[in-house]
Amino acid sequence: MSDTPASTPASGPADSSTADPTGDRTLRTGPGRLLVAVYAVFALAATARGSYQLVTRFDEAPLAYGLSVLAGIIYLVAAVGLARAGRTSRVVALVSVSVEMAGVLVVGALSVFASGAFPDDTVWSNFGSGYMFIPLVLPVLGLWWILHVHRMDRESQASQGTTP
Repeated sequence: MSDTPASTPASGPADSSTADPTGDRTLRTGPGRLLVAVYAVFALAATARGSYQLVTRFDEAPLAYGLSVLAGIIYLVAAVGLARAGRTSRVVALVSVSVEMAGVLVVGALSVFASGAFPDDTVWSNFGSGYMFIPLVLPVLGLWWILHVHRMDRESQASQGTTP
């Protein structure tokens, strides 16, 4: 799957004037590639860790381990949304990253102010301190990138005289 615009026999190599005006490819270019990679790693890590803990230590902290699995699923959905082209994928990425941000803030606050609710850490406990606060920073960067690309696409469409 290539991230460069395809050329057509009639138009020659694609440039900004012949590129797809919907900007579907732009989420997965530049910093978007790094975001996809980090989301994929976190999806694997959180899902594997949470699943293992649910299977081996369910009695100790089922809510915490379940939240880690949920976080892993959200990371996976975000990675797929960021990696795929299309408006639907962009909406999926936006919703999943927004849910992730809410989860980090809610679970982070609860783990700080009501620590008894989580006898063991989740990926989002203490705002992701066990993961160098990447779970707190990642949705901020993800939301910024999605909105930045959306704004660029709207500006491009406006300059080309197309409507979204």
